[in-house]
Formats: sequence, structure tokens, C-alpha cells
Amino acid sequence: MTQSHLQGGRVDISLIENLARNSLITLLEKCVGPKLIVWENSLAGPVGLIAQYHQLEAIGVQKMFPLRNIPLPETNVKHVIFITRPKLHSMDLVAFNVHQDSATASGKQKQYHLFFVPKLCLLCQKRLENQRMLGSLTLIEEFKCELFPFESDLLSLEIPEMFSEYNIQNDPSTLYQIAHSLISLQKVYGPIPRVWGKGQAAKQVWDLVQRLQRESNLQETFKTHRASSIDQILLIDRCIDLVTPLVTQLTYEGLIDEIYGINTATATFPSEKFKSNEERVVDSLREERKKIILNSGDKLFANLRDKHFNAVGPYLSKQAKLISSQMEDRHKKTVQEMKLFVQKLPQLMSDKKALAEHTAIAECIKEVTDGFDFLDYLQTGQEFLNCIDLDKASPFIESLLAQKAPIVEVLRLICLQCIASSGMKQKLLEYYKRELVQVYGIQALIAITHLEKVGLLRCQSGVRPYMVLRKALHLTVEDTSEINPTDVSYVHSGYAPLSVRIIEKLMKNDGWKQLQDLLGLLPGPTFEDNPIVFNQQNQSSDSPTVVLVLFIGGCTYAEISALRHLSQMEDSNVEFIIATTKLINGKTFLSNIINVDQKSTK
Repeated sequence: MTQSHLQGGRVDISLIENLARNSLITLLEKCVGPKLIVWENSLAGPVGLIAQYHQLEAIGVQKMFPLRNIPLPETNVKHVIFITRPKLHSMDLVAFNVHQDSATASGKQKQYHLFFVPKLCLLCQKRLENQRMLGSLTLIEEFKCELFPFESDLLSLEIPEMFSEYNIQNDPSTLYQIAHSLISLQKVYGPIPRVWGKGQAAKQVWDLVQRLQRESNLQETFKTHRASSIDQILLIDRCIDLVTPLVTQLTYEGLIDEIYGINTATATFPSEKFKSNEERVVDSLREERKKIILNSGDKLFANLRDKHFNAVGPYLSKQAKLISSQMEDRHKKTVQEMKLFVQKLPQLMSDKKALAEHTAIAECIKEVTDGFDFLDYLQTGQEFLNCIDLDKASPFIESLLAQKAPIVEVLRLICLQCIASSGMKQKLLEYYKRELVQVYGIQALIAITHLEKVGLLRCQSGVRPYMVLRKALHLTVEDTSEINPTDVSYVHSGYAPLSVRIIEKLMKNDGWKQLQDLLGLLPGPTFEDNPIVFNQQNQSSDSPTVVLVLFIGGCTYAEISALRHLSQMEDSNVEFIIATTKLINGKTFLSNIINVDQKSTK
């Protein structure tokens, strides 16, 4: 059953959901009888977006467990199905689980299967062979699901390690997966006639797309294909804008992600905030967490998510008054009006429940954002973005070091200072390094090495691109309106994401040409391609241009809100579909860089 929140735009994202679900069900139906699924941790959530548990239950799935280095619980099933990404470490875990489980009393009656997402790799096959596993696995299949649908305008490949693997380990294998996902998209929606891109990874992905299309003769097939639902594609390498992920997000959804973390459209909050005083007394001994699904299936959340947090309180207050007045007016109704009211009552009660939930979430966030620590952190970041005191040690960073604050929090500000000043002066950089190693030890040394490799920590060298771009692209805006925004800078209270500013200028100028000088300040090549030419006479000139923006290396919820705001502006005739390798914030972005897990190497 299609989820309605995936439909609504000119591009029907539910088609991707249906294809992926049907593909998974077809694979699972090859295993006739009661089934147990063992998921790699990073896949359970994403696959839950395309196939819900009751749908899997209907085809015989009885239990689901995470893939771990502990034996599986005793189960009375006929099939045990492992679903993993092609990682060597995962092959070791599969081998361990199969050896352990097959040795049990019930294991002799079981068949073991392995499904790779999205593709089998030869190294993994070799590792299984070395572990003497190939004879133990009845089926080895590919579950070719590359893109997971989050919203009617949002897709993710869910590859958190892509940025670090490509930029630290020099491993380009995830680029093949990104290229395959673009080919899959074009098979569903038609070939995309116009392509723009910026950055080394973006160029490599597009070169791969063209090569794979040539090898499978898709280019000739595409020439006879119907016109695409997507008019243009814009490939953005995260390396061209390392500032934005480091900046604190201030939209409702962005702050939920900053404070509580959003994982595959689900966030977890302290449960006591959602209970009445009586319930809190009764459940005071329980340490429960409340999980809430955050997508546009919840209409109130759809209206709140892209707002600046300062606009959330007034909006919730207005909705509360509206519901209250509707409930009070029921006493003044005629019999006929009362019948209509009773019909609307379930929706009204649902709205009331959603209002209570989001009011509780807003209160949770407000407790953090009103704190001195948060405000000091925010102010320090804003000063760096406005190029204030970039060339000297920040007293606030020094106080964080003195308190031994979490290393990611400290590095986030140091890296922001470094990128805003386009590299630090040697003396300042050495001072920060020394302090970091003294406070955090060997962990800091490894982190510094990785951050230097990706360009987040470096010495100054002449030109200061951020300062030039800041003025030329109006990256910082004074007195930006947060309640009724007229500019994308509202998402960070005065800072416009560099990536979104480039997209904004590109859409207005219809190409790179007027931006060439500025784009030359950013790393990596700039390219443009028109691989397919269609007769677009059938398309109304009034209908919006659909642009697929693919962030290679991750994007933030604030960037998504900014792009949605761009498409809703009066003079805009653009509808954005946003795709990314992973939804990130400053914490998750840096954590994946400084904690590169060598075991996950493909």
C-alpha cells in the first residue's frame, strides 16, 4: 500500500517505494515457509520506509533481528535471511551467525540465505568463500534498492560513510552506487535532458553514469524515450560547501535533528514530556523514550518542519485556539450541524493529539535553546560566519576545552572558524592542535589527521574564498525575518547555505556562465551537459521546471528547508526534488569523518 505523503509533486516518488517493495517481496517469496530476517543495523530503518512489518508478516516473516556478533535466539523457522550491505565486516558476522545457528538442534532443518543491498561485490564473495560459507548459503541474491523515499520531494541513498570513504580512504566504490541510482531514476521517470554539476565527486559520478549508459546501450534507448518528469539535474559535491553542515540549524526539523537526532524519519524524545502530571507520578520509575515518526503524513508537522523555531510557538498557539473554538462551538449547533460536527470529530481529535505532541516537542527544544550553553555556542558560530575575530583563539572554544566538552562539539566550532577564515594561521592552528591532544589524547590526534585530509583543518594560503563568496553571494544577511521569511538565510538566522545560494543564482541566471569567477574559488571542476534533446511542446510553459538536486556527501534539513522556501517564492517557477547520500547535521557529519571504521571497508 502506497504512503500518501510520497505523492503530491509533479514527480510521483511513490513509484520508487512500490518498485523497491515489490522487489523485496519477490525475493522473500523465493523462500517458501516461515522466515526470520537478520538485518544489518544501518538497513532496518531505511527498508522500513518501503516495507512495513505487517506487509512482511503477510508473506511469512515471523521475527527480525539485528546482525551482531552474538548467536541468534532459538527460533522455529524454515528460512534465515541475512540482508546486508556489501561490507567485509558484515560477511564475518554472517559467517559467525550461520556457523553458530546451524550447530543448534533446530539449525539442521533451516536454510540460510544472503541478500545484498544493492549489489553483490566480488571481495565479499571471496570473503564468504574463505569462511567456507558458500556451501551453507542456499540463495545469494541482490536486493537492488538504491534510493529510499522519505517525502514527496526527498530521497536518500542512506550511505553515511560515503564522504569519509571517498575523501579519507580514497575509495570511490560508493560513486558507482550513486551513478546506478541516477540510471535507475531515469528508467522510472525518463532520461534527464540537462545536467549541471560542481565538484570532483560530482564529475566522477556523471562520467560513470555516461559510461554505464554507453556500456548497456541505454543512450540509444533514451533517445526514443518519452520526455522526462525531471527537467534538470544538479550534482553538488559536499566538498564545495563544508561551511553549511557545521552551522547550527534553526528550523523546527533541523533543531530536532541537532538535539535528538532523526533517523529514517523517526526521532526519540524523553517520554515524561508527553505525559500528564498523574502519568508522570505513576511511571516515575520507568526510563522510557517516546518514538515519533516525522513525515508529512502528519499535516501539522508538514506545516511546522521548515519554519524557523521562533515561528513555531506562535503557529502552535494559533492552532490551539482554532481547535478550542471548534470544540466550544459544538454547543451552539443545530441538529444538522451537530451531525456534521460528529463526522468531523475523529479528524479533530487527531489534530488535537498532533498538537499536543508537537507542543511537547517544542517545549523539549526550548529548554535547550534557552540555555546559556546553546546561546553562547550559537553566537560564537555566528561571529565566525560574519568573519569576526577569525585570526585569534576563541575564548568560548577555550572554555569548552577546559570543561572537556564532547570532542565533536569543540571540533565543529574549530572547523567552522578554519573554513570561514579559509585556513588558519599556522600559530593558531598549532595552538588548537596542542590543546586538543592535551585534553582528548590519541583520539584527537586521529581526528585531526582525518580533518586535515578532507580540508576542514588547514593552514591559510593567500586567497580567502569564503570572505569573497560571503560578500558576492550575500551569504550573511542582517535583520533577516524569521517569522515571515523572504530569504533562505532564515534557516540559520542570517546565514544562507552556500550550496543553496549557488542553486538560487543558477536558477535565476539559467546556467553557470555568470557564476564562473565565483565558482572558480570552490574546489573541483564545473560542468554542464545536455545528453538528450526532447521536443518539449507538450509541456505547458506555466508548469514549473522540476530540478533534481543530488548532494554527494550528505545534506542538512536546513538546506532542504531553504530549497523548499526557494520553490515557494513568488517569482519562482521551480520545483525541487532533493536526493542525498545521507541526511546529516554537524555532529553526524564530523563523527563519520573522525571515526572512520576500517572494518567497514568494502
